[in-house]
Amino acid sequence: MQKVISKSKIMFNELWFLLKKEIMLEWRQKYAIGGIFLYVAATIFVVYIAFIKIQPNVWNVMFWIISLFAAINAVVKSFVQESGARQLYYYQLANPTAILLSKMIYNIGLLLVINVLTYFLFSVVTENPVKLADQFWLAMLLGSLGFGIMFTFVAAISSKANNSSTLMAILSFPIVLPILLSLVKFTANALGLITDTATYKDIIILLSIDAILLSLAFILFPYIWRD
Repeated sequence: MQKVISKSKIMFNELWFLLKKEIMLEWRQKYAIGGIFLYVAATIFVVYIAFIKIQPNVWNVMFWIISLFAAINAVVKSFVQESGARQLYYYQLANPTAILLSKMIYNIGLLLVINVLTYFLFSVVTENPVKLADQFWLAMLLGSLGFGIMFTFVAAISSKANNSSTLMAILSFPIVLPILLSLVKFTANALGLITDTATYKDIIILLSIDAILLSLAFILFPYIWRD
């Protein structure tokens, strides 16, 4: 029992220090996060200029398209920015599970901030069509969770290839479709576009996909990291 507690404490300490490391690196490279925020603001402005008055169904789809591409830009650098020497240094000091989990937690938090920013900017430049605010906020949380887990795992795999960005797009495409379609359907109900009394099914689908990806990541990442 004491060994289990000791291992859990070590894992928590590693996770905490790695998470602080991710935040410090992002703070030092402010241009990267600034570029993502600029992309979101510029895209929303172009959509506003193009449509002037955005219909709720278009608003719903555009929100998740912007969120998707912002997620790709934010997460793709998770492992690519780590040099071979730095990866070897981490390999000697930390548990691979703690490394992967710290990046996932950080990316989920970052994507949640991006989604909140997207929602706020959309609400400023256009009429807010959201009818069920609590359900929409839950969708943003589930979307950040799904995109964060999926893209972090795919980024870990694609970082071992020469053309990592291309491989990441290819690997993530079949996985992102069910997540994206479930999110669009879930938020369509929050916008009053459809009346669905079984929204819990969409939540179960999203959480199931997240659980499967998380399980695969924890099983496969130690072998990927060892390579």
